[in-house]
Amino acid sequence: MRVLVTGASGLLGRAVAAEFKNAGHEVIGIAFTRAKGDLKKLDLEDSAAVEAFIDEEKPDVIVHCAAERRPDVVEKNPEGAKNLNVQVPRLLAELTNDRGILLIYISTDYVFDGTSPPYDVRDKPHPLNLYGQTKYDGEVEIKKFNPAAILLRVPILYGATEYNGESAVNILIDSVKQGKSGSMDHYAVRYPTNVADVARVIKDLSLKVRLEKVFISGVLHFSGEEKFTKYEMCEVIAQVLGTSVDHLQANASAPANASTTRPYDCHLSNRCLIGLGINTQCVPFKTWMEKWLKQ
Repeated sequence: MRVLVTGASGLLGRAVAAEFKNAGHEVIGIAFTRAKGDLKKLDLEDSAAVEAFIDEEKPDVIVHCAAERRPDVVEKNPEGAKNLNVQVPRLLAELTNDRGILLIYISTDYVFDGTSPPYDVRDKPHPLNLYGQTKYDGEVEIKKFNPAAILLRVPILYGATEYNGESAVNILIDSVKQGKSGSMDHYAVRYPTNVADVARVIKDLSLKVRLEKVFISGVLHFSGEEKFTKYEMCEVIAQVLGTSVDHLQANASAPANASTTRPYDCHLSNRCLIGLGINTQCVPFKTWMEKWLKQ
C-alpha cells in the first residue's frame, strides 16, 4: 500500500510511519513546523496545496494524526485549534471520499465526560472541554463528507519520544527525576496506551480494508486496559528508576479552578475491534518503561 501519514513528525505519527515501513509499505510522511529528514512539508490549512499534494502522491490510505492535542493550548487559541481539528478533517474527508482513499482519523477518549465508563462506540459523546469538542466536531465533519472513513478514538498516549514533553505520560519521567516538590493528580483515571500498539492497530485495519476488502467504517475504540492515575504512573516510573516519589503529593481531589476541565474516567471498550479480529494486546506499562529508561 501507499500510505500518507499527517503529523508524521509527532509521537504517534512517527510510530505509524515506522509500522507501515517495517511491514513493507510505501510511506509519505508530512509535517509542517517539524518537517525534517524524509518528511515533506505541507500546510494542512492550505486546501489548494493539500489537494494538489494528494493528487500528486496518490495514496491508498491517509492516516490523519496531525492535531492540536494539548487541551490547555486549545483553550488559549480556540480558532487555531478549530482550523486544525475541525476544518482540516473536513477537507481530508471531502478529498478522500472523491478519490476512493481510505481515511483513518485519530480521535480521543475526551469526547466523553468520564462519568459512565467503559465507553462503547455507540455511546453518545459529551465533551467537557474545548479540545474534546473540537475532536468530536472533526468526527462529525468526517462522517458527513466521507461515511466510509474510520474514526479511531484512543486514550492518553506514550512511547518513544524525542523529548518527554511530547507525551503527557512521558513528561511524568521529568516529574520523578527532577525531585521538585509538587502536587500530582491522583484523581482522574487514565489508560496509558503505547503508540506502537496504536500504530499496529491502524496498520491491521488498513490491511483489512484495502487488501482483504473487508468493509469497515465509522467509530472504533482502542485502549490499553491498565488503569492508573498520574500519581500511580509516577510510582511505576520511580520503581523502575530505583527512586521515590516522596517529593510528590498525591492529590486525590477533583482539581479546583483548573484552566481546563478533564473527565474522570474515559475508559474505551475494545469490543468492536476484537469483533473484527484485530489484535488489541498492549505492552504492559512497566515493561515498556523498564526497557525505555534502562536503554
